Amino acid sequence: MKKYHISRHHRFITIGLNFEKADAETRGRFALSQAAIDELLEQAREEGIDGLLVCSTCNRTELHGFAASPEHLIRLLCTHSHGTEEVFESIGYVYENTEAIAHLFRVGSGLDSQILGDFEIISQLKKSFIASKAAGIANPFLERLLNAVIQASKRVKNETRISSGATSVAFAAVQYLMARVPDIGNKRILLFGLGKIGRNTCENLVKHTGHSRITLINRTLQNAESIGGRFDLLVRPLDALQEEVGRSDVIIVATGSPTPTLTPEQFGGTAESEQAEVRKRWILDLSIPMNVDPAISDIDGVTRVHLDQLSQITDQTILERRKDIPKAEAIIEEVKAEFGAWLESRRFAPVIKALNQKLKHLRDEEIDFQSRKFSDFHHEQAEAVADRIIHKITRQFANHLKDDGSDTDESLEWIRKVFQLESDNS
Repeated sequence: MKKYHISRHHRFITIGLNFEKADAETRGRFALSQAAIDELLEQAREEGIDGLLVCSTCNRTELHGFAASPEHLIRLLCTHSHGTEEVFESIGYVYENTEAIAHLFRVGSGLDSQILGDFEIISQLKKSFIASKAAGIANPFLERLLNAVIQASKRVKNETRISSGATSVAFAAVQYLMARVPDIGNKRILLFGLGKIGRNTCENLVKHTGHSRITLINRTLQNAESIGGRFDLLVRPLDALQEEVGRSDVIIVATGSPTPTLTPEQFGGTAESEQAEVRKRWILDLSIPMNVDPAISDIDGVTRVHLDQLSQITDQTILERRKDIPKAEAIIEEVKAEFGAWLESRRFAPVIKALNQKLKHLRDEEIDFQSRKFSDFHHEQAEAVADRIIHKITRQFANHLKDDGSDTDESLEWIRKVFQLESDNS
């Protein structure tokens, strides 16, 4: 793998944890709310971090940025979450420079998702960059890198079968219900929480089950009414939650709260143990941190499922997608190489600029000398010819520096010495 020059002063570092080694409870402790992200970005800027992207989803929490050491970023993460550095050391990962860039490409292209081909992360990365820019801690490198990742993601989505069909936690939830809940079309379903995952789950429920007996509850009633109106579904206010919990056979929770929003107490006096037949119910928790109290599993007849369990469901569609992983990886390598070429050109651009200025200074001196020497000297023609020569010379040097076979450091130093250019400290 080609090594790219990143920065003379800081390394480009990724630190994070994801579903592979951190369970839902642990990921919940390291999860960051938007308010926490804003505070983290502000502290990072004050501490001299040069460019930072913070992404916290149900599957991962990651920081991507320029710092003197990974420990700096890890400390920032732990300061603004409920995680500790000791726990991070046991389940977290650190990538630097080329490896950090490669990791972000895989994440953004759906190859590092909990469910292969889930591209929800791209919208999260875009949102993260907007937050960084608002905080004054987004630099041209991060912007160019994110644009390259978005380009790779689009190509993987359009040119491979990695994302064929629906592939997301929301879709997996609906697939789970269709496969395991008898007579799903006649069950009462409650969907609590209508953020992005909740909206997607609602759409998948209607699309794949044809179900209309779905009740929507959301903290913001207006959002629930908008979605309910779109699909002709029943909408109830938040204070009707306990009533709907008692009525529902299937409850899907996607509230995104830092604490449980569904607890045993909300089931009231509906314990089924005294009845002749225990009523079966299914509760799906699509949130990080977990928004369904684990104690609910102790209620008779209740099956509680978290998104980590949903992601383990593998069907034939996923197996087919895996066949296209090499094709997706080839696309990523192609776009990554283009980004690497830009990065290298950014490295030698100051030298080429300085060379251009030096040659123009020599041009001005020579034109001034010749204009005093010849009475019929044509100033504009001489300048036009000289400019074309300068352009050709600088282009030749730039092409040489772009050549993979050249030693860029040695060439840059040679140009500086020969043309007596000022040392580049960028």
